[in-house]
Amino acid sequence: MTAAAFPAVRGLEAYWAHASRQPGAGEQPHAMVSPLLSMLGLGFDETAAYLGEQPPFAAFVTWILERAGVPDPPALERYNAVYDGAEPPEPVRRQQRALAEATPVLDEADLAAWERDGYLILRNAVTPEQALAAEKALWEHIGAAADDPETWYRRSPGGIMVQLYRHPFLEPARRSPRVHKAFAQLWGREDLWMHVDRLSFNPPVRQSHPFQGPSLHWDVSLARPIPFATQGILYLTDTAADQGALQLVPGFHHRIGEWLDSLGDADPRRVDLSGDAVTIAGGAGDLIIWRWDLPHGASPNRARRPRMAQYVNMYPADLATNPVWW
Repeated sequence: MTAAAFPAVRGLEAYWAHASRQPGAGEQPHAMVSPLLSMLGLGFDETAAYLGEQPPFAAFVTWILERAGVPDPPALERYNAVYDGAEPPEPVRRQQRALAEATPVLDEADLAAWERDGYLILRNAVTPEQALAAEKALWEHIGAAADDPETWYRRSPGGIMVQLYRHPFLEPARRSPRVHKAFAQLWGREDLWMHVDRLSFNPPVRQSHPFQGPSLHWDVSLARPIPFATQGILYLTDTAADQGALQLVPGFHHRIGEWLDSLGDADPRRVDLSGDAVTIAGGAGDLIIWRWDLPHGASPNRARRPRMAQYVNMYPADLATNPVWW
């Protein structure tokens, strides 16, 4: 397919104009950016980086085709319907009804832990074989060997994020019925979209290669009200607590408002909360889901093996974010 024959995608040109700072670009309807990129199979950071070069619209369409191919027709039909404020296609409604009727994967104890701590672990979100396949894809992408630690440190600077967004072995986690049901239970709705996100490679620290972070942080504005949303990370290998595991502050969602009020003029992002953080161990194929109002981050890897993970998260198309960043 050529750029000229690219299917009609609602809001795509407006997004291009706004994100690439084209003269006269209108105000971008922010709420539809995430569903747009999910439908196209694109990651946010890779797309923002490309549009920062201010390419012509035709070049952007060609870039989409080269990166992610032609949009999936059912996904495109669903996206366009949501953009237009119309009912999703019947196949989509049928899938959502089936998801609503599916047996819950989170039990009362899981949901109680979620309410208390703001996070939970979905065991066996994917099979060990699927986790192993994604792990192998990660090794191949970074050009390192599992049995040769010297190759683990040859990557260019850039922290622990690995810019691999599309690979057949990443799809099982994104299509897992257990994953979709878990997020549906936490959101209380089935009309969710899957982020197209990256991988993570966090090797053991060395004197020549200290921990690159990110340490405890938030990926959302702390200006109130902070809307409810989730985040998730899938361990591709068995991951011990000292192996660069996810760390977060349990239960912080219960006190974040009072805590923010107590800070006065202090920058909340510079306050050290590490004394309250815990690190979350898990097995290959386990998915940790947490509320995005919890401080969270990777931890220094003191073990002998890297932490290898895939970011997996779902959200509704109408998720609103505070336009004020604080």
